[in-house]
Amino acid sequence: MVVVRPLVVAAMQVSPISGDLDGTWKRFAAQVRGVRRTFPKVQLVIAPELHLSAVDQLLDETLDHAEATAVTIPGPLTAALADLARETGLWICPGSVYERADGHIHNTAVVVAPDGTLAARYRKCFPWQPYEVTTAGTEFVVFDMDGIGRVGLAICYDGSFPETFRQLAWLGAEVVLHPTLTPTRDRDLELVLARANAIFNQVYVVNVNAAGPHGLGQSLIVDPEGLVRQQAGGNEEILIDVLDLDAVTRVHTYGTFGLNSTWEQMDRQGPQLKLPMFGGQYHPRPAPPR
Repeated sequence: MVVVRPLVVAAMQVSPISGDLDGTWKRFAAQVRGVRRTFPKVQLVIAPELHLSAVDQLLDETLDHAEATAVTIPGPLTAALADLARETGLWICPGSVYERADGHIHNTAVVVAPDGTLAARYRKCFPWQPYEVTTAGTEFVVFDMDGIGRVGLAICYDGSFPETFRQLAWLGAEVVLHPTLTPTRDRDLELVLARANAIFNQVYVVNVNAAGPHGLGQSLIVDPEGLVRQQAGGNEEILIDVLDLDAVTRVHTYGTFGLNSTWEQMDRQGPQLKLPMFGGQYHPRPAPPR
């Protein structure tokens, strides 16, 4: 089968060097260069949640770590990412970082384009409370990869709220990048949710967890029909995959396994539904990007 709209991704299941921002950055940059050298067809790399913030393991991290390591965006870190993107010719999503803005600390994912521009910034809308003390974001974010497709961003616990992926898909996302930092047993639940979010919304999901000892790993890539294309173990590992974004168009048009055309039915019947939970009604999706 010819892949018409390929997006070649490298999901980097890695761990930071606890408390060492400079060391973690140098290792990350070397790994990105290694991906470019070893897998020359890769277009986009993604790392786990809070990777470049060099977080400690779950029970070791102190409440002041976010305050001590938060960066401004744009700022020196995004400038360094821009240089790395231009050097390698890659789209880079380094997971998320602690961001300082307007007197608040956010858990923020960024994406830098191959020309060095800041393509997207997304502040986590659903921090893992009460354990995560960052300020919640207020809007969902998608960005366009010219000539490829539209991509959405989510961070870890966002995946437990169906509104996240639903809104990203409604905004036209064909693949959702989902950096995660989970060292707890609910990782099993996240694997189920990754598949469910892909099925409900007919999108690819690239869920990248930290490797041990910071996380339980088990990163996975799910296709728009909910089939797991790849799943990692618990150690450091790189998942390379070719996502055919035309598969999203196919599933939207003909249904999951040729059976369930849920978006078409929702666009048709949704405007008639009363949605008191959201204080309004469903609005048909905007025209897909071309």
